[in-house]
Amino acid sequence: MNKTIKSVLLIAGIIILIYGIYTLIQPEAQVSIGDVDLVKAQDNTNSYITIAVGIIAIAISSLAGKK
Repeated sequence: MNKTIKSVLLIAGIIILIYGIYTLIQPEAQVSIGDVDLVKAQDNTNSYITIAVGIIAIAISSLAGKK
């Protein structure tokens, strides 16, 4: 695999991984109307998928070309 493609995969994987962890950790906004608190449960499914894609991109970039 070309060094440029490996570098792009590595950088993209790191950025995607950091974004996935950030969206997993950040709390969702809470809406309050008077005395009633409308709280929506945080859905982390997309965060887990984003983290997995980032890890896969990093793994491909580090394992590609090693023979």
